[in-house]
Amino acid sequence: MGLSTWHLLILALVALLVFGGSGRISSIMGDMAKGIKSFKKGLSDDEEGENPPARGADPKIIEQRPVETSERDRSKTTG
Repeated sequence: MGLSTWHLLILALVALLVFGGSGRISSIMGDMAKGIKSFKKGLSDDEEGENPPARGADPKIIEQRPVETSERDRSKTTG
């Protein structure tokens, strides 16, 4: 089982990242950390912006008539 072209390509990419210059990996990890922090901040902003329903509020009622089996079969063939 020798190394295929994909294995060699991945090894070359890793070697380029490791030996590509001083601080290359640390800068990549710093950028990744900034991205994760901004993602978490965005999630917390979304949660704060939502207004939960008041206690004791009536739930929304959606009225829908049941679909007959023959209607479902027709929608599959025409749709």
